[in-house]
Order: sequence, then C-alpha cells, then structure tokens
Amino acid sequence: MMRSLFSGVSGLKSHQTRMDTIGNNIANVNTTGFKSSRTTFADTLSQTMTGASSPNGNLGGTNPKQIGLGTGVASIDMIFTDGSVQSTGKNTDLCLSGNGLFVVNNGNQRYYTRDGAFEFDAEGNYVLPGSGLFVQGWMGENGTINTSGAAGNIQIAAGKSMAAAASSIATYANNLNAAALTIKSISGGENKTTGTTEYTTASQGSVTATDEGPVSLETADGSNPVDLKSGSYIVGGNYKKNYTTAADGAATVAAGNTVTLTLSDGSTVTPSSGSFTVGDSYGTATPAPTITSMSLETAITKISKTYVKDSTASSGNPVTLTMSDGSKVTETSGKYAVGNSLPVTTTLTAYDTLGNAHSIPVYFTKTKTDSTTGNQWTVSVATDGSGKATIKEEDGSETVITMPDTILQFTTDGKLDSGSSSVDLTLQNGAQASQSITLVMDSLTQYAGNSTINGKANGNAAGTLSSVSVDSSGIITGTYTNGVKQAEAQVAIAQFTNASGLLKTGNSLYQESNNSGTANIKTAADLGVTITPSALEMSNVDIANEFSDMIVTQRGFQSNSKIITVGDEMLETMINMKR
Repeated sequence: MMRSLFSGVSGLKSHQTRMDTIGNNIANVNTTGFKSSRTTFADTLSQTMTGASSPNGNLGGTNPKQIGLGTGVASIDMIFTDGSVQSTGKNTDLCLSGNGLFVVNNGNQRYYTRDGAFEFDAEGNYVLPGSGLFVQGWMGENGTINTSGAAGNIQIAAGKSMAAAASSIATYANNLNAAALTIKSISGGENKTTGTTEYTTASQGSVTATDEGPVSLETADGSNPVDLKSGSYIVGGNYKKNYTTAADGAATVAAGNTVTLTLSDGSTVTPSSGSFTVGDSYGTATPAPTITSMSLETAITKISKTYVKDSTASSGNPVTLTMSDGSKVTETSGKYAVGNSLPVTTTLTAYDTLGNAHSIPVYFTKTKTDSTTGNQWTVSVATDGSGKATIKEEDGSETVITMPDTILQFTTDGKLDSGSSSVDLTLQNGAQASQSITLVMDSLTQYAGNSTINGKANGNAAGTLSSVSVDSSGIITGTYTNGVKQAEAQVAIAQFTNASGLLKTGNSLYQESNNSGTANIKTAADLGVTITPSALEMSNVDIANEFSDMIVTQRGFQSNSKIITVGDEMLETMINMKR
C-alpha cells in the first residue's frame, strides 16, 4: 500500500474533526456564555529512510531522509475570551467579564458556568433555572456579609420581614456657619436678665437711653444721675437737666457744673453759688422776679447702660432681636441671649423598640465668638435653656426628651476640638419606657458659609422585602418597605489558573480537570472580575472567523480526498501491469 493513501486518510479524519468543531461553534452562536473552540493539527511520525551523517574530512554532512505518515489532531482548544454584554432588564440576570465563572451546586457535586441567567425559585433559592442548580455565595446577617467562610446556597425569600430596631446612636456631619449673625440687642419677652455696659471714652460713641435700657451717668459735679430713660449721651459731652416745676427739685451750683435760671421778667442769670427751685424769688429787687425754669449742665465722665442679656419669647410677649448686621427678627418662642446666634434647627428621626418613629428637635447655637481659642456652639433639645422638651406624637401620646446643654469647642481652623452628648427619651406608647441615644459629632466642621449640618440615627421601623438588586461586586441588596436597604448575600466567583482546561459537561456547565487547576473561590472584587447586573454574556463565537475556517477546512478536506483518489489510481495502474 502507498504511504500517501494513509496520509490522505489521516488528513480527511483531521479535517472532519475540525469541521465538527466549527459546526459546534456555529450551533452555539446564541448560547449564553458559550466559549468557542478551535482545532489544531500536528504531523504524525515520519518514516526515516536514511539517517543524518556528520561532516568528515572529504565530505560534508547529509540530512536525514524522512517521509511523513500524515497528520493528526494536536488539540481542541477552548477560547476563554469574554463575549459581548447583552442587556436583558431582568434584575436577577448577571453577566461576568474577566477570568472567572459562577459557582453552582447539585448536592455535593460542584459545577462552574458563565451562564448568568439566574432567578429565584418558589422557596427563594437563587438558581440556574434550566437545571435547578443552586448558585453559590455568602449570606448576609443584619446587612453584614462574611466572605471568609465556605460559599453556600443563596436563599432570599419573597416577603422577607425585617424586625424593628431601636436607635442607639446618631451621627452628625457637615458644616456649621462660622459667620452666623449674632444678636446685638433684645427687646420684649419675659423672664429677662440684664447686664451693664460701661463707656469711658468718646470713641465708644453715643449712648441712647430707653425704657428697657436706662442709662446712669457719672458727672463732673458728682450729681451722677441714674436710670435715665430718654436722651442720647456721650463721654466728654455735657449732661443737661431742665427744671420746669418745683416738683423737679433743686438745682445746686457746684464745681464742674453750670446752672442757668430763667426769671419771670424774661432775663436769664447764671449764679456762681446757691441752690435754686422753680418758683423761688431771685434777687434783691422789690418785688423780686421769680424763677420760671432752670437748666443744669455738667461734663459726663462715664456712662453705664443697662441692657437685656437674655429674654424668653412667648406668643403673647414676643421678642425683637437686632442682629449684628442691623436686621431685626421677631420670635414668639425660645430663649435668646445677646452675643448668641439664632439656633440652627435640625430634626433627628429616631426609632423605639416597637419601630415607632420620633422626630427629635436638636438645636445648634453659636454661644461664643473667640478668635484666640475658637468659637463655641451649644447643642440643646430646647431653646428655653431647660434641657427638656415634650413632643406630641401622632397617636396623641407624649414623648419627653431630656439632654443637658452641651458645648462644642471648635479650633480656629474650623475643626471640632471636643463635644458629644446623649439624648434620653421617656416613652409612653408601649415601647421600652426609657431610651438613650448617643449623638456623635466628630465629623462636624465650622467654616464660613452655609450651615449644612445633618444628623442620621441608626435603627428602623419594621419592614418587608420589596425588591432586590445586584451590584458589580455581586452583592445582592434588598430594599424594604421601611426604606432600609440591606446587603442580603454576595455571589461567589471561581477562578482557575487554566480555565481553558476545564471539562465541559453540557448545559453550559464545566468541571475541574487535571489540567485546569483548583478553583479559587472569592468575591468578584477579590479576583478582579466585573459583574454586570440585568445583563447576560453572549457567545464569543465569531461568525466571520468560523465561515472563513469552514472554507479552509473544506478545501483541506477536498485536497486530502484527491490524495486518496490519485493513490487509488496509481495502485490500480500497478495492479493492471500484471495483466
């Protein structure tokens, strides 16, 4: 028999195998997550007719004479490149990109797949619906997922309930306005306390006396009038008092003052001594004229003005606040002090043990402005300084809130130096009678601009799972009817050193082989792969490439068939020689 005949047969078989591979690729052009394959050839053993010889003194070396005995299939390689991402809009579908596979289990039998067309079954198991295999991952507990243990089945039942959780801590963040306007003066209100401002130089300006801010003077003559409720005064200027009736008292001439008398005859007199009263006779004339009015002038050496330090507003007796920019503000509730800012009001939503929500007002007031040590703010639950407030709940019950006023000390660069507090609730709605919530304010800043401060407490009302979503790291997040979003589970990903060495078992499933390596099961982020939710991976079969390979394979097959035909004719000619 001719060797070429067997070479042609081997070529036919090899190209038939290649055509089978191409046919399988094209058949799976729309199979989710399918990885195409290729067939490579290698020549088989060669028959050596003459071996090689080395050069000698008179002759050069000769190459071996070998005749090849055909071809064979060297390998059928799986091409493990990513397929295109196809959006599906189904929130349980996952598309995996990168060197990784999803992990699915059938009892103790483990498989791997790139087909992410998952969904939840009747019991809430996350499965591959075509085969019912369980998707593997890690379950969360109270929103925390521990991925250090072994991966297991993912089960998230529809209508899963979330228990109520009482608030225990509240965190405040963002900024308090360092340039907040402060109160310059107060009028009106109740339960006032007063203070005194002293003026000793003319540069401090003039001082106006009012009913709520009377003025007392120290004068050169020592008369020192007090509680003046009208008029404007300045240190270095003259204090002038007019006398029009005897009830106004006597005016006495003394060192440092001047008394001017107006007499009934129309004349004015400035005596150098004596004490005078309106209505008295003056002089030696007969009849002597009487004093109809007088004025006393003396130099002002010091002014003391009484001002309202703080006052409590009510609806019946509001306070009018003059701010540092000259604007006026009227308030009908709360306690206000000169030098303080208006309170920045925040509302903290906290939950009790039954899941009832309570809206707690928390006020932030700038109470000290100091460019040396930094500004101070005071945190309180009541603007009247009592440290106690009562909230009227929707069900008619009352919640009493108590918290001592707390000082927040800021540095001159706007950072919080110290400050924390605790709110105590007294509840009357069937929940735990008392509850404490710690306010954490470490993240607060104090820069000029707007006050953007915001507080958020932990805890929640009871709720029911309404929907789930998956992110790019494979974390399945549940959204509950109480508004809480919680991590429910995380999908596991397996990575192999040689993914092309995996063994195909059908249904788009793979198993480990002796040459694939051992599965390294981690999270998508740990392995550097990406999950696209609501999408599936398309087959990576390149139709143009497959059709080109089909043409090449067909021509190869035809050429090898010609080898067999020609070899057969040559054998026939040889046989016919005997005839």
